[in-house]
Amino acid sequence: QVRLVESGGGSVQAGGSLRLSCAMNVDIYCMSWFRQVPGKEREGVATITRDGLTTYADSMKGRFTISKDSAKKILYLQMNSLGPEDTAVYYCAANSRDCKSLRSVVFPYWGQGTQLTVSS
Repeated sequence: QVRLVESGGGSVQAGGSLRLSCAMNVDIYCMSWFRQVPGKEREGVATITRDGLTTYADSMKGRFTISKDSAKKILYLQMNSLGPEDTAVYYCAANSRDCKSLRSVVFPYWGQGTQLTVSS
């Protein structure tokens, strides 16, 4: 069974940076980050394949960087130039087949989420 555990969320000032981590218990083909604001649909942030190929949502390019440490089975999301609009619960997710899609429905495995709050 795939287990994903996020960490690193918290409160930051606008303009600041934060790095999220997601520990996994297996090596799986596609790993990703999503985020969700209450009352809105879960939004794809970025994906990364086992080989390191990345895909970003257009609105995240340039500020967010997805990476991984394969040996430690940890997924990261480096977030820079944060603004209040980035406030959300951030989830890591994984699937074994499709790493080009940022649609949540293609990801069967999810962590519990970690809250990021950005204050102005």
